[in-house]
Amino acid sequence: MFFCDHKKSMNLTPRTPDATVLAHDRIYRQMRSRIMHGDLPPGHALTLRGLGKEYGVSMTPAREAVRRLAAEGALTMSASGRISTPVLSNDRIEELAALRALIEVELASRALPRAHMALIDRMQLINGAISDAVARRDAVSYIRTNLEFHRTLYLRAQAPAMLAMAETVWLQMGPTMSALYGRLRRTEPPHFHRLIIAALKAGDEPGLRLAVRSDVTQGLRLLAS
Repeated sequence: MFFCDHKKSMNLTPRTPDATVLAHDRIYRQMRSRIMHGDLPPGHALTLRGLGKEYGVSMTPAREAVRRLAAEGALTMSASGRISTPVLSNDRIEELAALRALIEVELASRALPRAHMALIDRMQLINGAISDAVARRDAVSYIRTNLEFHRTLYLRAQAPAMLAMAETVWLQMGPTMSALYGRLRRTEPPHFHRLIIAALKAGDEPGLRLAVRSDVTQGLRLLAS
């Protein structure tokens, strides 16, 4: 009687990830971080050849990473194939500011019952890092630590779908936030961060909702004015 090798017949041999997929994911994640944190200004032009050279890959993974970022609104692609970071109209800025107010206020509200002192201490430390970034006039570090401040709180909401929506808005806003930082000429951390921390300590939900809404919309509305 003939017995077949079931592992071979069922193709159960573990597969290693394709090198192109790994390269595409690496470029996607690194570019996503750069765009979200304002490392690239609005309207910054990119090429597949340039990205391939920068990241040491062929144009195929570069193209896949760009398509993925374009689908999230982090990059724009014209009919002619021109790739660039988005330049947002005033109406678009207002729309994204309204989205931040809706999503992030709800995330903060859901996080409040789980906001223990260790979380609050962590947020105070991050706010100190924001102060350092302001002192150095480092826009990218400022945006990165500012988003870390908010993400640290929102993770306590245990609402991953809602947080993913917030991060998509942050991604689309990254280049514009960089331009906004230059206009504001900050000399200290955002005033509303202190109010957010105070509301968390007091368990004050209305105060927390107001502080978060003010923090995430004030600067964007200045940019659109």
